[in-house]
Amino acid sequence: MAYVSMGEAHRRITEYLSRFCDAVSYQDSSTLCRLLSFSSNSPSLLSIADALNVFQDAGSLIRQSDKFSEYGEILAHLFRSLQSYRVGNLVEAYLAFEKFANAFVQEFRNWESAWALEALYVVCYEIRVLAEKADKELTINGKSPEKLKAAGSLLMKVFGVLAGKGPKRVGALYVTCQLFKTYFKLGTVNLCRSVIRSIETARIFDFEEFPRRDKVTYMYYTGRLEVFNENFPAADTKLSYALQYCNPKRERNIRMILKYLIPVKLSIGIIPKDELLQNYNLHEYKKIVQALKKGDLRLLRHALQEHEDRFLRSGVYLVLEKLELQVYQRLMKKIYIIQKQSDPGRAHQLKLEVIAKALRWLEMDMDLDEVECIMTILIYKNLVKGYLAHKSKVVVLSKQDPFPKLNGKPVGS
Repeated sequence: MAYVSMGEAHRRITEYLSRFCDAVSYQDSSTLCRLLSFSSNSPSLLSIADALNVFQDAGSLIRQSDKFSEYGEILAHLFRSLQSYRVGNLVEAYLAFEKFANAFVQEFRNWESAWALEALYVVCYEIRVLAEKADKELTINGKSPEKLKAAGSLLMKVFGVLAGKGPKRVGALYVTCQLFKTYFKLGTVNLCRSVIRSIETARIFDFEEFPRRDKVTYMYYTGRLEVFNENFPAADTKLSYALQYCNPKRERNIRMILKYLIPVKLSIGIIPKDELLQNYNLHEYKKIVQALKKGDLRLLRHALQEHEDRFLRSGVYLVLEKLELQVYQRLMKKIYIIQKQSDPGRAHQLKLEVIAKALRWLEMDMDLDEVECIMTILIYKNLVKGYLAHKSKVVVLSKQDPFPKLNGKPVGS
């Protein structure tokens, strides 16, 4: 930190106070956003923090002017937060910012128009990010991390302010997305339901009037929730919407969407092109796609094992593991094609011993009872059309479409 004289500190703080009050007076939302964006670590904000740590009595500057004192409560908490943030005391920074946010939300409630909506977005974003940083500090010090949970409560309060009639309601979806990020981080995704219900059933909201950016984020998170609930058609609809309307320049965001959309597509029988996986660096799915195409159960299991940590962290491991049934179906189809070429008259009769031999070649050692069990499941799930002749240990396939395509529907639907 460069040396700051008392006079220079006084000048910087006074200038900040003037800019803040002018931004409110002239409803200059963009300036207000810059003045509140802690996480940007902008040189101008850091210079204010340095000034505050030199000129310890900023409160006297606020009180000496009617122009400044009108927003005294807001500014005093904001300055305390900025001071603590600059010196790395993140818990104290969060506590002061929470008080600032409450005061700002109360002031925002009193403003009739929605001019400060973007500034409110900054407050909502900063409270969540600062809470995460404070929780890390608490964890390092052996204390219970609790600030992100508190931030979630404040965000719900903000949602309540926006969930009414008038122009401010378009901000409700942005706050909803911040709540989703909070709940996903905390592992309390069940709390998303009440907010979703408010957005999707309340008559005051028209989904199409929300900003596209917020709609994409909303569809991404609700799509992920549908993946966890194994409601793949709904997940496909929501994640496909997010992909379609995502800014094409935001490659990282597109990759995040595809991380969930690809397992969903695979689950309903739609295989992505190799170029897609290559373009968005989704190499973890390459071997899984190859396994589905080849009917190679060994390759699928190796791919799942190789990327197990990554798939578990993103919550798609169980979805991908269930692709085994489709791989079995593909293997059966390959056996059927080979048999049709060598013995056309008996192509629709697959001996369990032949299937077991193919599995052994893939290093999957199964006895006939296990193979019979798998074939029973495939028939039950409508992945194979036919019946099992138990005594003769043969699967008798239908002569018409013995291996039905999923056609965009989940297995067994």
